[in-house]
Amino acid sequence: MPLNAPVRYRPDLEQIKADEQTAIDSINESMRFIVGKTHADQGKALRGVHAKSHALLQAELTVHEGLPPELTQGIFAEPGRIFPALVRISSIAGDMLPDTVSLPRGFSIKIFDVPGERLAGSEDDTTQDFLFATAPAFSAPDAAGFAKSLKLVAQTTDRVEGLKIAMSAVLRPLVRLLQGLGIEIGILKALGGYPENHVLGERYFTQVPIRFGDFVAKLDVVPRSANFRGLTGERVDLGRGPNVLRDTAADVIGREGGEWTLRAQLCRDLSTNPIEDSSVAWPEDGNPYLDIATITVAPQMSWSDSRSRVMDDQMSFRPWRGVEAHRPLGNIMRARRQSYPVSVDTRAALNGCPIHEPKQPPAGL
Repeated sequence: MPLNAPVRYRPDLEQIKADEQTAIDSINESMRFIVGKTHADQGKALRGVHAKSHALLQAELTVHEGLPPELTQGIFAEPGRIFPALVRISSIAGDMLPDTVSLPRGFSIKIFDVPGERLAGSEDDTTQDFLFATAPAFSAPDAAGFAKSLKLVAQTTDRVEGLKIAMSAVLRPLVRLLQGLGIEIGILKALGGYPENHVLGERYFTQVPIRFGDFVAKLDVVPRSANFRGLTGERVDLGRGPNVLRDTAADVIGREGGEWTLRAQLCRDLSTNPIEDSSVAWPEDGNPYLDIATITVAPQMSWSDSRSRVMDDQMSFRPWRGVEAHRPLGNIMRARRQSYPVSVDTRAALNGCPIHEPKQPPAGL
């Protein structure tokens, strides 16, 4: 069955709420608190979310040949184009927790030498950032909902680690049981019940839409190479150490490297593919994610103190760094336009370590 024609991008696809800034102000306040709390307790300010990295990788992104016109959009317009890139795999918490507290994961990619008109605030950069997480939709429909949940996160930042470990041990088998019954409860995963999956075998989603040249899309990243696909669903023994997710990723990347596929799901029906409600996963039946590029990582040391100093301490990933052709869309993305710089600036000020956007992948990682 042929797919419906994709919806063309136009500015009025977004509908700004009158009270939106109030919610964004609350998010910014929570971000400052989380970053400040980790600095006060640990002597080092961390990211407001996704503080702990599991893999820090040098990569290449190769645009696929033979794409149909609706997919040759933005930075993917030139078939066969190869971009240098960096990849960061992480967990969502804003504090450094042992992996026995099992939480949803994130995947960020920074693509270098991208052409095109820049987003406001990113004019001097030459990079494109895409951010992904291990759920097809965001945890809240809008900024107001996210502000409420982030306040709870802020209140538990760097507290009751033992309770978090115990809760995770209880929630993980419960989540597995519910998944076996076809029931998904995202809040249980966010509280520590996330399955003990290998980070290299995961599927990662942008969750919220972006402009895709003439159209609108969500993106995902899925394992492509046989070794990464073989890790999908593999359970990691979290009791093997506080950084076991990092260690198991290092074993595979160090020996073999691997590949992911970057894919796009075009908006084809605004009634089922909403722009402003970020909690809705766009149905894939009749609207699949379509391959657009390959992300390749050669065998390498996937994490080290020196890499962490560069990619964790001196670098940021944010959705509003990029080109107009991939403009972030919707309520949550508009909130991120303010909240990510707040987190970055607070972290930089507390650590006394300026965060600069590189023009090329740093040498010697």
